[in-house]
Amino acid sequence: MAHRILEGKFAPQGRTFGIVVSRFNEFITARLLEGALDCLRRHGVGEGNIEIAYCPGAFEIPQIAQRLAESGRCDAIVCLGCIIRGETPHFEYIANAAATGIERAAQQTGIPMSFGVLTTDDLQQAIERAGAKGGNKGWEAALSAMEMADLVQQVGKSKRK
Repeated sequence: MAHRILEGKFAPQGRTFGIVVSRFNEFITARLLEGALDCLRRHGVGEGNIEIAYCPGAFEIPQIAQRLAESGRCDAIVCLGCIIRGETPHFEYIANAAATGIERAAQQTGIPMSFGVLTTDDLQQAIERAGAKGGNKGWEAALSAMEMADLVQQVGKSKRK
């Protein structure tokens, strides 16, 4: 008996994508946004199929992502932010809240949400992950969103035989 394999494809035609981007550490998040937009455009997503929502910081990303998902306008959402470790435990609280909140919003709404929130020890690491030698994690998050939008649609259409 052959296994049925479901894999998401990078076929975004006809799909709409939301991007929630944090303004905090905008020097980095602007680069992540550029990477995400470049990825979506190169894969054929038209400007009219991309909606961008700016929020103050990474802590607020889950709330806006969930509202955007609940609006019914997006097939997947790309979440972009940058949290850089400081001298206090604040880093851990914000990173945990962002990750947990995005995951919870995706589970509650059924809309795929990709995690493009950098959590780095210093500014140099953030720069490397926002378009330097570490690639652009915004691009990778957009790619993940496209794949998940397709995979969720396939799984939703699966029939038991």
